[in-house]
Amino acid sequence: MSMFSITVPASTANLGPGFDSAGLALNLYLTLHVEKSEHWEFVHESVHLPPAPDASEHLIYKTAERTANLYHSTLPPCKVIMESDIPLARGLGSSASAIIAGIELANQLCELSLSIEEKLRIATDIEGHPDNVAASLYGGLVITSQLPNGDIEVFKKTDAELDFIVYIPVVELKTEDARKVLPEQFTRNEAAKASAVGNVMIAALVSGNYELAGKMMEEDLFHEPYRSSLIPNYSEIREEAKIAGAFGTVISGAGPTMISFTSKGKGQEVAAQLQNLLSSHQVSVLKMDSDGSSVNLDVNNFKAFGI
Repeated sequence: MSMFSITVPASTANLGPGFDSAGLALNLYLTLHVEKSEHWEFVHESVHLPPAPDASEHLIYKTAERTANLYHSTLPPCKVIMESDIPLARGLGSSASAIIAGIELANQLCELSLSIEEKLRIATDIEGHPDNVAASLYGGLVITSQLPNGDIEVFKKTDAELDFIVYIPVVELKTEDARKVLPEQFTRNEAAKASAVGNVMIAALVSGNYELAGKMMEEDLFHEPYRSSLIPNYSEIREEAKIAGAFGTVISGAGPTMISFTSKGKGQEVAAQLQNLLSSHQVSVLKMDSDGSSVNLDVNNFKAFGI
């Protein structure tokens, strides 16, 4: 029997012009069931997960070990059974959810009593930017900024009356490959224009003006113009989703998945129309996850483990 389980939601990031700062938690989940064991072992029970590597090579274990080492603690051996709804390398935060799960694994096993701010700092150090990890940790729509002194500021909104339609192709796209096509620098004029688009998009999202938010999402200047050629059916999906009633459609994270925002209750209608046109994609309607990562303790087994 498990001592405890950890559940972490998927995420989408950027939302168009909110590059490396805007994220949204979605109701697809990575779940870990943690059991007492004589040695470390990971068991994968999902079509979305590859064969489990040796524990020492597993991202979740390496994250947990790194977290434990930060606090001069040692991880006790466990068997971890993993389930996941989150497809890998599709722009839905699979690595970010694994990082959050690894930090929480160390937090529970080593009794670190980490605050949510400490978890976010560790996750950001590992991931490189806070957008996906903050969404999976906090839940909801999050806007983040890492300041020069290292502090990370987070704004969270959970009352969005929206459906989200994702278009997931069969191909994978590694984040590092999607970053290679981006320019190293922007001129001051280019950066000002791109930031202005992002500012209006965020203001519209927060205020609930989703029609304006959708319009501005599709005006991104930071990354979508450079990545669009890497995304299957990019232009067709944006055009047809708009015709079907979506407010706006953008690349989810680094891609290749795309995501549409539409009014609550209209998602199935938009998804049905787009699925007819996209035989090579899985089209699904998702909701915002408002709660973020969570832990479910089996108190008796947890105490029996001696921690």
